[in-house]
Amino acid sequence: MKIRYLLDEHLSLRLKAALKRRDLAVDILRVGDEGAPPLGTLDPDILRYLEQSGRALITKNRASMEAHTKAHLSSGGHFNGVFRVRPKTPPGRLIDELYLLWAASEASEWKDQLLWVHLCN
Repeated sequence: MKIRYLLDEHLSLRLKAALKRRDLAVDILRVGDEGAPPLGTLDPDILRYLEQSGRALITKNRASMEAHTKAHLSSGGHFNGVFRVRPKTPPGRLIDELYLLWAASEASEWKDQLLWVHLCN
């Protein structure tokens, strides 16, 4: 099964639109969209949503997400990947890398992993 993304609310709606322009088959929601957690949802609740929905999170949260994912995993929870966006990643490169992850891998490959999206230097 392909990765199904959830964009954190602090990421631009343009990112969602750009990925959909790249390929309409990319399944991507943003926090605040219908069917996604509402704006202002706390990180632990986002992780529970990811587990229930089978989505992977794309976030700029560098401060607390690592602690939240560790707590979620230690309580027996799971998720299909949390992809952190490196500061100053050019938008075009971010779109390319998210598309490549979607096109070339399966959601199960990212189970319980917290990693940076900007994979290459």
